[in-house]
Amino acid sequence: MLRTLPHRTADVVTTHNYLVVILALVLTAGLVIGIMNAEMGGDGGFAGAVETDVDEAEGYVQANYETDSGDDPAAHFPVYVRDDGGNALSTDVLIATLEYQQSVAEDDAVADARTDDEVLSIASLVGTQAAGDPDASLDEQIAALEAADEDEVAALVEATLAEDPRAQLLVPNSYAPGTAEAESTQVVFTFEPTEDGEAPTDAQYALADGAADRETPEFFTLGEPAMDEMSETSVENTVFLVLPVVLGLILAVAAFAYRDVVDVIVGLAGVLVSILWMFGILGWLGVEVGPAVVIGPVLIAGLSIDYGFHVFTRYREEREARSASDTRTGSEATREQRGPDDPVRASMARGLRAVAVAFGLVTITAGIGFLANVVNPVGTLQDLGIAITLGVVSAFVVFVTLVPALKVTIDDALERLGLDRRKRPLGAGAYVGPLLSSTVALARRAAPVVIVVALLVAAGGAVAWTALDEETMGAENPDVAEWKQELPGPIGWEENEAMANQEYVGEQFRSAAADEDDRVQLLVEGSVTDDDALYALEAGIDEGVERGTFAEGRVDTIETPTAVVSEVAAEDDEFASTVEAADTTGDGIPDSDLEAVYEHLYEVDAEAASAVIEREDGEYQSLRAIGPPQAADGPAIDGDRSGNLFAVGDAVEADGGDLEATVVSDATAEQAAIERITDGIVRVMIVAVAAVFLTLTAVYRRIHGSATLGLLTAVPVALVLGYVVGGMYLLDVPLNFLTALLVSLVIGIGVDYSIHLSDRFAHERARGRTDLDALETAVTGTGGALLGSMSTSVAAFAGMLIHPDPSFGNFATLVVLAMVAAFVASVVFLPSLLYLWARSVSTEPATEDADPDVVVSTQD
Repeated sequence: MLRTLPHRTADVVTTHNYLVVILALVLTAGLVIGIMNAEMGGDGGFAGAVETDVDEAEGYVQANYETDSGDDPAAHFPVYVRDDGGNALSTDVLIATLEYQQSVAEDDAVADARTDDEVLSIASLVGTQAAGDPDASLDEQIAALEAADEDEVAALVEATLAEDPRAQLLVPNSYAPGTAEAESTQVVFTFEPTEDGEAPTDAQYALADGAADRETPEFFTLGEPAMDEMSETSVENTVFLVLPVVLGLILAVAAFAYRDVVDVIVGLAGVLVSILWMFGILGWLGVEVGPAVVIGPVLIAGLSIDYGFHVFTRYREEREARSASDTRTGSEATREQRGPDDPVRASMARGLRAVAVAFGLVTITAGIGFLANVVNPVGTLQDLGIAITLGVVSAFVVFVTLVPALKVTIDDALERLGLDRRKRPLGAGAYVGPLLSSTVALARRAAPVVIVVALLVAAGGAVAWTALDEETMGAENPDVAEWKQELPGPIGWEENEAMANQEYVGEQFRSAAADEDDRVQLLVEGSVTDDDALYALEAGIDEGVERGTFAEGRVDTIETPTAVVSEVAAEDDEFASTVEAADTTGDGIPDSDLEAVYEHLYEVDAEAASAVIEREDGEYQSLRAIGPPQAADGPAIDGDRSGNLFAVGDAVEADGGDLEATVVSDATAEQAAIERITDGIVRVMIVAVAAVFLTLTAVYRRIHGSATLGLLTAVPVALVLGYVVGGMYLLDVPLNFLTALLVSLVIGIGVDYSIHLSDRFAHERARGRTDLDALETAVTGTGGALLGSMSTSVAAFAGMLIHPDPSFGNFATLVVLAMVAAFVASVVFLPSLLYLWARSVSTEPATEDADPDVVVSTQD
């Protein structure tokens, strides 16, 4: 079955080439329609997409503790008004703001979701005063402002900002108190919250659409509409800037390697069709396309080019072999016997049969590498792994059907016009051939030395794994060179206004709940009524203070159960007696009968108690401490901000026995996310490498009669992983979301090289060549195709260096390193391994020259 199917496929493709081309184009047209259904957006799969223990603890705190926002279940959604170079508090802008409020109030989505609370804006606060009626309608407010002069309005603005605390929350940090000027302001709408506590999506989009229609002054929103716009712009920027450069570099390298216009055109057509198929399938499946999906087309482009090189190289070799046979037997007579088109069709059929099994293996192992991401904790990496696997399968189908059929169609037509379409394969060149042959000579003379050196270098790289830095990838607006922005559209990099607006709001505005959100929280679970529970919690806080973890000058604002107990005891003598009885050491920290202390505290001041002590059905479940925001300039002792926060929790657990402490903050959430990503990389690596080894062992046992040959074919993949990790350490490239994909890439595509070379070696031995001759043919023939493939893949990923985001640059650098390492491992290390293997098995292979797919069985 494994050999019959490639034979039949090759015969159908070369015999019915016109029909194959037409069917492939019709299918492509259908899939292109699917692209229109693709949803551009998604979060890109960055660290925020990873659910961690810290996130669970934060959710637990929100669900079980009274917070500052607990009495206000409404969802607030701000709209920002900015007048660049002007004054957002001027009469004209205030009137424009009221007109905006008036227009969006008529939208059904806004009207249905709003609460009875009035829209909060400086325009309304000033407008009602100008109208002399706190219940004045928007029309009356607008009329009053239009009737007032600039000085009167300015005086009302100054008075409002000086006297109304609500107004002070509506102006930016750059506002100078005592003035009536600000570059921006915000308008806050209040809605009935959805299940996740946010404003309804329809209402958010209605406010965003209303803001988009206004330019002077500028109105904008954040929330879901901004996130979607941000992601869509990122995807479009990445695709339109990076892909043209990638394809251009591929074209240049392919032109040099193929040295034939037809092969370049056919090869690139196959690449484009493969990419279109991938996006088309994603579109028809309704998979959301995030910014990181641009990696998919680049990967598929690299793999597609590899398929193309092997198809064209084997076709060229078969044409040369038939040409030599014609010379020996009489070319004219031979042509008459076979028909005028036989050299093209027969050579392609023979070449396609020779590489089809290897293509299938490459597709399977590449799919294993990328599908292994289903065990990754990052949901978007799981989706991306599936998407790239679909692209790999698409490339396989395209390059065993459409590309060879198209090649046969064009070459046949050109030869009928009298043009000779015979071309020399890349490995037969005057420079490339001898260079590749030298690795065979090295294998014959020093195979054990080559193997030992390769293993030692890979082991050294693997050791560097624990020393790699880790980082998350946030939604930062990268600095983009002006020339990239000035390129003609749609290639030019478009400014991501939504991301810029988000950064602006983060710098200029703080809501009333911002300080609550920024604070560091410590959740302590377990036996919280044990005598040493409060001591353990205080030990953790002391550790944080000693490390300088909290913002300077804010340490006295740390709120703990012990602090609440002291405050309430200072006001209630009866409770003070309870605390004194439970404090055996006299240091103010109860260390006995804590359940009685908690119970009395709830009786005296339930609100204060519920903020730091969780009680459910009379049982005490957890404790909470609330600290000030983390120090903005980093902790005093060292630069490991998240490490110092984790040390707070560690100190609690060290002193508290059965207690479990979790520190909730942005820093710990990010660190927990990258640790989950790193753990996911290890899982992917183990699953993928094991699956590849088992697959190649089983398939090579079935196809070539040797399980150990399959095992040896997979060894270079493990080596390349070590080389890449070492390269990451030397180049100071951190582990993050994108580099997490590198393991899949090395396994999924790196094994491609070794499969092609070992499969060719086995075929040549089966055809009756000696071990050295078979190795020579495999290295120079298939090695030449690998060289061309590696060169174009390197060019493809080098094109990603144009992306402004340094994370994409780091990823591209590592892929280039991985491709070069995989090539060197396949043409230098693997020949030595194959040479020693061949010496250990039967050295007298049966002679079979009728068909390269007939193999020798060397059972092991």
